[in-house]
Amino acid sequence: MEVKVSKKAKLPTRFGDFIIQSFNYKDKDHLCIIKGEIKEKMNIRIHSECLTGDALGSLKCDCREQLEYALKYINENGGMVIYLRQEGRGIGLFNKINAYALQDEGFDTLEANLKLGFKDDEREYSLVEFILEYYNIKEVSLLTNNPQKLKAISKDVKRVPIIMKENEFNKNYLKVKECKMGHML
Repeated sequence: MEVKVSKKAKLPTRFGDFIIQSFNYKDKDHLCIIKGEIKEKMNIRIHSECLTGDALGSLKCDCREQLEYALKYINENGGMVIYLRQEGRGIGLFNKINAYALQDEGFDTLEANLKLGFKDDEREYSLVEFILEYYNIKEVSLLTNNPQKLKAISKDVKRVPIIMKENEFNKNYLKVKECKMGHML
């Protein structure tokens, strides 16, 4: 696995003061946002990029709320947010917008991906294993509702629920995540 690792830098945010480090893998720059000392046992959030939610505040998902919750939790309890550049469950921003258009026509989030010729979830988590090894992390308290993320970690892992309230725009999205993807909501 060919990964380039940047130097560490300070990252003051509205959630607290963190350390940031980038991992370049498959020509994409992924991030680790760290609070406190790196230990063998860490609180971790694996967050996949969601430009529409994270940066633009889209109400069609719960991504921004989960990221903000994780940053607050990590600021208070120490740990790391691993921010993976896997937009739209790994199909990229262009295809995600096309999936949004299909959702506007009545398809759910998974049906839209399938109609575009993708699997329901194209993300992969091999870089997470590299990062855990890089920092010598042996035990993980993972902030997630996603069973795929729990399965992706070969270390000793326990789940920390990260449940967000639904709104009128993401109600069906959350139902699909729970009923069709097995998310623990």
